[in-house]
Amino acid sequence: VLFLDLFANGLVYRKESTVNWDPVDMTVLANEQVIDGRGWRSGALVEKKKLNQWFLKITDFADELLDGLETLDKWPDKVRLMQENWIGKSQGMQFRFKISSSDFNEVEVFTTRPDTIFGSSFVAIAADHPIAQALAAKDPAVADFIAQCKLGGTTAAEIETQEKLGFDTGIRAAHPFDSTWELPLYIANFVLMDYGTGAVFGVPAHDQRDFEFATKYGLPIRRVVADGEKTQSEYVEEESYTGPGTLVNSHFLNGMDVADAKREVIARAESEGWGKGTTVWRLRDWGVSRQRYWGTPIPIVHCEICGAVPVPKKQLPVVLPEDVSFDIPGNPLDRHPTWKHVDCPQCGHAARRETDTLDTFVDSSWYFIRFASQPDDKPFDRAVAEQWLPVNQYIGGVEHAILHLLYARFWTRALKRIGMIDIAEPFEGLFTQGMVTHETYKASDGRWLSPGEVVRKNDVLVDSEGGAPVTVGRIEKMSKSKKNTVDPEPIVDQYGADAVRWFVLSDSPPERDLEWTENGIEGAWRFVQRLWRLWRLFDGLEDWTGEDKSLDRVLHQTIAGVAADIEGLQFNKAVAKLYGLVNALEKAAPSASRANAIRTAILVAAPMVPHLAEEAWAAMGNDGLIADAEWPVVDPALLVDDEVTIAIQVNGKLRDTVKAAKGADKADLEAMALANPNVQRILEGAAPRKVIVVPDRLVNIVA
Repeated sequence: VLFLDLFANGLVYRKESTVNWDPVDMTVLANEQVIDGRGWRSGALVEKKKLNQWFLKITDFADELLDGLETLDKWPDKVRLMQENWIGKSQGMQFRFKISSSDFNEVEVFTTRPDTIFGSSFVAIAADHPIAQALAAKDPAVADFIAQCKLGGTTAAEIETQEKLGFDTGIRAAHPFDSTWELPLYIANFVLMDYGTGAVFGVPAHDQRDFEFATKYGLPIRRVVADGEKTQSEYVEEESYTGPGTLVNSHFLNGMDVADAKREVIARAESEGWGKGTTVWRLRDWGVSRQRYWGTPIPIVHCEICGAVPVPKKQLPVVLPEDVSFDIPGNPLDRHPTWKHVDCPQCGHAARRETDTLDTFVDSSWYFIRFASQPDDKPFDRAVAEQWLPVNQYIGGVEHAILHLLYARFWTRALKRIGMIDIAEPFEGLFTQGMVTHETYKASDGRWLSPGEVVRKNDVLVDSEGGAPVTVGRIEKMSKSKKNTVDPEPIVDQYGADAVRWFVLSDSPPERDLEWTENGIEGAWRFVQRLWRLWRLFDGLEDWTGEDKSLDRVLHQTIAGVAADIEGLQFNKAVAKLYGLVNALEKAAPSASRANAIRTAILVAAPMVPHLAEEAWAAMGNDGLIADAEWPVVDPALLVDDEVTIAIQVNGKLRDTVKAAKGADKADLEAMALANPNVQRILEGAAPRKVIVVPDRLVNIVA
């Protein structure tokens, strides 16, 4: 239903496009699902292929998605920055170079640095640019080069780091401010067709990528922006300069700063009619077609007469057939003999179901709305959903930053635009937890090995079966594909679930990755034993009497601190506070305060060690489960220390520290200091020349 509503509102369309093709899964991948040039599920090298695909118009929301990041003040800065960079708003200029080609009169380029126009030394187009494709049809050498380009990386990051390759087409482009100045036109592997116009002009002196390209092909590297010190030479020899500065070697731009020069070039281009200022985005529409069986069916029927026709809502949901075969790669729906053949809902002519299914990220982009409201006759109840949304706190890995989280933001805004819900942002707060990591191991034949298949012999890691040396790889998040997972069951059997849980919580802040090591579990296990012994070692808790204000203060400060740390998801800090409380309990003398503190310590530790806490709670004679017990109430008066540490100095040198009542008057502090044994030994009965008292801090005796 939601897909059809978006389709009816022009937010879904189908077109032929170059896609990322996974040759193992035999399906299309979004750019975000290509990791280091490989499919995120299969790990296969991704290829470029042209297919008809369904797209969601996320680019219609680019401005909204970018501006909305400013309202997400409970999100980590790094995630907001990742989304900002992925959306990729670039202010720049589009303009046309006239070119010497019998088939094409001009090539349009985009640049964010129009100020550097007089530093240009070449023009480069993408391998799938129309000019490149036309040349490839006539010249096998061009076709071979384009094929070579398609073997490279598919993501912007990979293209940025791979070797820069170019093919000189022999075509020359005329400089817009000097028609006698000709620039070579290259096909280059670092230019993206889906960014800007698919063509750029290269300024090697002020762009490192262009610098590497110009150096490789012997092109001039002319400086046009100087930082005030590097103005001696017109040409650059070592590296590009990308900072601010003053225009040089640039005719009418000389002496201007970068911002003024940009405005001047755009103004002249617009007045002369060969260019204009413009904004481009890195963000591309979301390709949601997948050639898989297990996705949600796309409710569209293809008719030779009517085109793409929506399945009537009364016929929804489209149900996938169960008699499918996975014996050969590819989409089993496309091979099904009957399921795909239907009549057109519009004209009744024989038609064909859409056999692509939706990317599973489509479903996860709105599940939280459905979770809040689950009626049988519609996707969600608007009133109920708006009562609960937005989600107060979302917890998920940072790997979702430009996948699920961006898609969910788009989906929510799209539903708002078509009037289905009045919520703009789905997740108010975001916490990105770290991952549990471990070293990776590879056998000599390239197989991944699990930690259990690796042993250390003579300080060398070897394969436990054959004894061959093992290659130790990077420390990465645990994954089944690289086999760097650790089975927790034997560790839990040896140390108990609570000790393992305590170790994981205590080792590092939860937003950081945790490198798995069993070295720390021993310490966690010993502490859990100390916690258990608190009540086991002290018989007769009920008979203890008397107060211990100091211990009461530690207890209530711990209660308040642990509660705040749990609320703030800072579990390692909560663990540290419990260490401090247990230390204080072990040193304290028997008293009613101590008896109360032991019971309360077990209660406060329960979220971290639930099994031990339940056992201890019952053993101490409490009724019911500790999980049902109320959190202890804090006495605000005990959160403030009523004692301070006073430094005692003689002639400016520290001789002792003592405890004193907070706010004690100067006379009492002076008397206490003069009575101190260390001070008396130094004075040897003589009267001090002067006593300086700083309340609540120090007493300095001048002898």
